Amino acid sequence: MGPVTVVPPPLSAKNVDSFAYPTMKDRIPVIISRIVDNLTRNRDKIIKDYPGEDSLTELKVIIGAMSQLRYEVMTNKPAAPLRDGRSDSFAWNTELKKETEKAGEEPKWFDSAWLWMECYMYRRVCESVFMSNCLKDLDVFEEQKQAAFTNSYKAISSLTMYLMEILSEQELTPLGSMTKNYFLDFLQLSLWGNKCDLSISAGNENHQEHNPIEQLAKLKPFILIDQTEDVFQILCSAWERLGGQPGQVDIVLDNAGFELVTDLCLAEFLVSTGLASKICFHVKAMPWFVSDVTERDFMWTLKQMSAMNHLAISRFSQKWKSYLQDGKWSLRVNDYWTMPNDYNQMKELFPNLYSDLSSTDFILFKGDLNYRKLVGDLQWDPTTDFSVALRDFKPTPLCVLRTLKSDVVVGLNPGQAEDVKKIDGNWMINGEWAVISVQSVDRSTSESTAH
Repeated sequence: MGPVTVVPPPLSAKNVDSFAYPTMKDRIPVIISRIVDNLTRNRDKIIKDYPGEDSLTELKVIIGAMSQLRYEVMTNKPAAPLRDGRSDSFAWNTELKKETEKAGEEPKWFDSAWLWMECYMYRRVCESVFMSNCLKDLDVFEEQKQAAFTNSYKAISSLTMYLMEILSEQELTPLGSMTKNYFLDFLQLSLWGNKCDLSISAGNENHQEHNPIEQLAKLKPFILIDQTEDVFQILCSAWERLGGQPGQVDIVLDNAGFELVTDLCLAEFLVSTGLASKICFHVKAMPWFVSDVTERDFMWTLKQMSAMNHLAISRFSQKWKSYLQDGKWSLRVNDYWTMPNDYNQMKELFPNLYSDLSSTDFILFKGDLNYRKLVGDLQWDPTTDFSVALRDFKPTPLCVLRTLKSDVVVGLNPGQAEDVKKIDGNWMINGEWAVISVQSVDRSTSESTAH
């Protein structure tokens, strides 16, 4: 395909046949109602965990703000400027002004770009908390995220035992065929961990019950684009380019719970086999899309794992804590991940983050929201090249692991979308189908700064 001359319009709830419409009409009001229900049900626990003479009053204010937000969504009210004074609120309000000037009116829930409005909804949820004093650190989704982790114990047990057995029994070298075979497993385990998404289930319980390793063969036919081998080749090329030294891999995380554990196991495999020297995890700066990983979620997960009476789980959790202490692993927080902008705008709006990502050797993006932001959440033809849909966002070689939960996908073969639709009418939104899409960047003349 030649250069893009016309960028397609964004997905929007004004199209009643799109998934954006039921999201705004049904899913988002249900998510907000569930926040109210959880806050009301857990009132006494919240007051105990966040003591202060104004805690109860602040909790009532947050609940009231959620009811107001739900009303605004359901009646298609215009987006209002943020008022909480957090460091990102000026940037948000600047973007709101841009959207208003571009459209000639304020963005509205059912009329404007779905990605923009959905991000704005979660930022408004956070605003209600940030305007508190006693409750300013409250995570309204915490209980659901922690339950998703706890209820996935059997799957986490199977996964960590599998990893421990491989690393203890096999002599794995970075370029070896056995390493490649196991790498394919762990990359696809990380992919299918993405099915556990609380925002898609509108906050309902969503955890992993089955043995994930046994599921891989059954799930493989549902991977519409599988560039797993390209990912392995990029990592090997970095190893060779750096004179037999592994490079740095950045992972832009998606969901807490079981999916996070699959990401940690993949990271462990990369480091232990010499495919990566360092792993940098990018987490959200605030509670986001119900189940997205914050720094607090990340550390809570390691703490819970270390307290479990399970050899593999506790052993890996202690190992991963030591990685964080010695710098082999690191966590980074950046407000851009919770802005409404797609990644094509990163170089202009957050040049320091773009520069940091350009200096790493490989980036792994997890999940549907990252995919939507990579391709702009635009109405691309499914056969559009992934490289074309990325537009100017090509900081370094990258891959996205995504189970489909929204009606945008690119990189398919001609006729593939039509064939899949005959099998499954909801294939683009039910999380049952997946893509492993890769963008290569020539680093042969570049020098990695990851060392």
